[in-house]
Amino acid sequence: MFADNLNRKLCGLCFSPYVEGQDPDDMLSVSQIRRRMDIIAPYTHAIRSFSSTEGNELIPKVAREKGLNSIAGAWISDDRERNEKEISALIELAKTGVVDIAAVGNEVLLRGEVSEEELIAYIYRVKEALKGLDIAVGYVDTYYEYFTRPNLVEATDIILANCYPFWEGFGIESSLEHLRQMYALTKYVSKGKKVIIAETGWPSQGSAHEEAHPSRINAMKYFIQTQEWAKKEGVEIFHFSSFDESWKVRIEGELGGRWGIWDKDEKLKYS
Repeated sequence: MFADNLNRKLCGLCFSPYVEGQDPDDMLSVSQIRRRMDIIAPYTHAIRSFSSTEGNELIPKVAREKGLNSIAGAWISDDRERNEKEISALIELAKTGVVDIAAVGNEVLLRGEVSEEELIAYIYRVKEALKGLDIAVGYVDTYYEYFTRPNLVEATDIILANCYPFWEGFGIESSLEHLRQMYALTKYVSKGKKVIIAETGWPSQGSAHEEAHPSRINAMKYFIQTQEWAKKEGVEIFHFSSFDESWKVRIEGELGGRWGIWDKDEKLKYS
């Protein structure tokens, strides 16, 4: 069942570019991006990237070479100088024609690193720069951030929501129902705008989070049930993630680095 769903092609995959020994501040090479894109391209229609600097700007370009669509991100944080570089790079990248959706930030409100007003100003800057192009501009955060921020909903062209039953402590048996509720709540506050689940997934290793238990079988179950639901209901989902991320293990422990369909050595985990 896992293989059947994977082979039918996913709507989207979050792209994990960093290999063993690398950290997010390291420069990415086009060769490592191409190698990993070659692995996942047969199984997805689109990819999502999280930054537009330090080699990440190559991800949508290589994806387009493979015929894949892209949600391309600018990494926004409390580092205002870097924010300027990210926004400029995202605009430049989008103007080359390889970006389908421009995502200005990822969970920066959840982390409390910039204000809602500052983030919305960034979003409008990108929208103005890309005016006239067929590129939706949005922002990625947890579904409940959208639920409490109508001005954010108003500012974006599209709603990109991260939905993780795992992080809310739900067991695998009730996880799909909870995901459906997350999606329904987001649709309710979306003002009629398109909603995409920008991240959802389940870890294969690590410590339990309340009733949510990481394991290979639970990760497979979650993937199967969410993909089948999404295809049946016409919901667009970007699965998190493509590859296990070793750098997260160093920071977050086993749980942080074991969300991939492929392991850190680029081998399919579930076969």
